[in-house]
Amino acid sequence: MNEVFEKTRELGALIQASEQMKNVKNAELMQENNDEAQELLKQYNTKRINLARDMQTGKISREDAIKQNNEAFEEIVAKSEIIKKHIEAKKEFDAMINQVNQILNFYITGQDPNCTHDCSTCGGCH
Repeated sequence: MNEVFEKTRELGALIQASEQMKNVKNAELMQENNDEAQELLKQYNTKRINLARDMQTGKISREDAIKQNNEAFEEIVAKSEIIKKHIEAKKEFDAMINQVNQILNFYITGQDPNCTHDCSTCGGCH
């Protein structure tokens, strides 16, 4: 069992040292230190709070609240390259973590969640 924990720590260190992690941390720092990005995020969070309140009081439907929230989010991303870069870096990091989890799941369960059982889609089994 100690070997499993040792390898898990090694994996954690590799993830921590990965380019994806570095990109997320750098983008996060840039976003935190940019006044314009912080103001846009503050405005977005205020909008989210107001939408949640309006939804709870019945002034707006859940679907409309989601639509307006998504529009507000897209607006801040369009206005700030720094926010956009942070989101893109986070997506790349999340994709890597998801892939790691899928690999672990395959070795634990023997099932690949992406397997269509049509080898032409991936080039064959592991």
